[in-house]
Amino acid sequence: MRSNIKELIKVAKMFNNHIRGVINALTTSFSNAMAERLNGKIQEIKTAGRGYRTFQNFRNAILFFHGGLNLYP
Repeated sequence: MRSNIKELIKVAKMFNNHIRGVINALTTSFSNAMAERLNGKIQEIKTAGRGYRTFQNFRNAILFFHGGLNLYP
């Protein structure tokens, strides 16, 4: 914080503002990797489909390719 380098001060302030999250990430084994992976796969389906007419069709494609297919809830 005593540096005169503006970019370094910005990074130091960011760490200070998020110190609890940084410590939690380093000390626990929890992560959002599974959620990020699923979001990536859904994005692949969306891209491969090049648009779906209805949300229900999009939902069915997601469920078909990633299990839990239930066409008529």
